[in-house]
Amino acid sequence: VKPAVYGEGMHPRIPLIEYPVHFDVRTRPRNVQSLTGSKDLQMVNVTLRVLFYPNKQELPWIYTMLGHDYDDRVLPSIVNEVTKAVVARYNASELLTKREAVSNEIRYALTKRAADFRIVLDDFALTHLSFSNEYTAAVEAKQVAQQEAERARYVVEKAIQEKKSIIVKAEGEAESARLVGKAIQDNPGFVKLRKIDTAKEIATTVARNQGKVYLNSDSLLINVLGEKNLADDETKKGRGGWGR
Repeated sequence: VKPAVYGEGMHPRIPLIEYPVHFDVRTRPRNVQSLTGSKDLQMVNVTLRVLFYPNKQELPWIYTMLGHDYDDRVLPSIVNEVTKAVVARYNASELLTKREAVSNEIRYALTKRAADFRIVLDDFALTHLSFSNEYTAAVEAKQVAQQEAERARYVVEKAIQEKKSIIVKAEGEAESARLVGKAIQDNPGFVKLRKIDTAKEIATTVARNQGKVYLNSDSLLINVLGEKNLADDETKKGRGGWGR
């Protein structure tokens, strides 16, 4: 194998002695799966996608040492080696929360490792991460427990707020009753004024009704003067009659 690398075109050669070896130097994709363990001993299934091409100046070495199928010989082994070494430094939860850092670390180590075999790593992507069924079930159970705890905390806070609201409402009603009592004590006409306001509201409601309504004057609170005042009025009328 000559050390020279020839590009596309026509080149002289000795018949029956020299023959060309064709290499595809275009960037090609490859998916590699790796089953490895995390720092907390959780099994992780990692899928990686790499874009690679051979170093054009090192094609004689690649052909001599590895052959045409250099990617099948090298990439699965170095990808598994690098992935296992990097993933073992992180816990299972960190593989999700620090995915970008894990991806960058694998990219750097894999690029350096592939260069030992004269392979250029053009691009790299950590496409898939999956855990065991037991770990996935444990994570889901943890999430459900956290949601239930948040819901219970919300119920407790709601009950506390409702209790405070009831206390404030009761205090307001007590204060209102105290003020009404004080107003009645200071001004006895306050009760009559309230009766008149209530009678106006009832009269307005009855007036809006198109049908005929017959109600007792006592239930309408129209007797705003009270029974005692009415009795006094009747007595005065009677006395006036005897005077005549």
